[in-house]
Amino acid sequence: MSAAGTMRSGNQNDIRARVVAISLSVVIGVALMLAKFYAYRLTHSSAIFSDALESIINVVAGAFALVSILFAAKPPDKSHPYGHGKMEYFSAGFEGALIIIASVGIFKLGLSHIFNPARLPQLPFALLILAGVGLVNLALGIGLVKVGRRTHSLALTADGRHILTDVYTSGALVLGLFLVHLTGVYWLDGLIACLVGVNILFSGAKLVRQSFAGLMDKADPDLMERIGSFLIEHREDDWIDVHQLRAWLSGAFVHMDFHLILPRYLSLEEAHREGKQLEKALIDHFQGRASVLIHLDPCADPDCPVCANHICGLRSEDYRERVPWDLKRLTRPGAAGGNSS
Repeated sequence: MSAAGTMRSGNQNDIRARVVAISLSVVIGVALMLAKFYAYRLTHSSAIFSDALESIINVVAGAFALVSILFAAKPPDKSHPYGHGKMEYFSAGFEGALIIIASVGIFKLGLSHIFNPARLPQLPFALLILAGVGLVNLALGIGLVKVGRRTHSLALTADGRHILTDVYTSGALVLGLFLVHLTGVYWLDGLIACLVGVNILFSGAKLVRQSFAGLMDKADPDLMERIGSFLIEHREDDWIDVHQLRAWLSGAFVHMDFHLILPRYLSLEEAHREGKQLEKALIDHFQGRASVLIHLDPCADPDCPVCANHICGLRSEDYRERVPWDLKRLTRPGAAGGNSS
């Protein structure tokens, strides 16, 4: 199989893994949601109701994430030449907004139970149900984050992190309600519900910020560091300098562009070949999930002191030192005419 065929196969496998993972998340989420509502029916606890309400958000958000993953997997077309990957940012933002809305309802019910506490029947059995739900959610959340990172899916990773947040919330809720069972102080039920509301409010706000950052093409430090490290590690003598490196993510797909300064004595064909080789190397590095645009600049006289190409007959100054590259240098704006100084 050719390299391109291998990349396509790998991408298809990633898409299949995302769909299977998020579908499993929705099915399990429905089952766990029903278990939580059953526990609420037994106890009429506002804290358990807040946890069950968050599970509704998990299911709805998971279903939306499934749709977004399928949509994001569509190849570029005439109407969307950069692909459909940003749909995953809408999914993460939608999930965050739903969480914030749910927190308002949780606060309302929690305050009601603080000022009007009531006895919680069959609480020990309900706590066993919640503990079992938490263990299943823990395995599910870890699995989703793992698959999301492996397949570079923001929607999947966001869903997994949300479920893990649900695990932490459920764990604290179980401990709190166990304390209620021991002490008989039933107004604590409403207080726990409000604390759950605060926790998921912050979780929802974080997802909304991540979504907004992605939709606004905010610079990703980790992504820039990865590209910069590749260029530094594979630097060649003919690559006199690089500047104006930019990159942004569209779902799992990376779009990048930068200026590469090459010796001005290279023919158009030679310079083009050099650029295409670097472009292919970067695409391979990102396993086919990248679009690379390289603007080729000819060197100018001020570049001579940092150019390590000793066979050049056009030098105006002797070579002094190879300027070390770092991310700050690679991302700096270039001077007019491609001068690297």
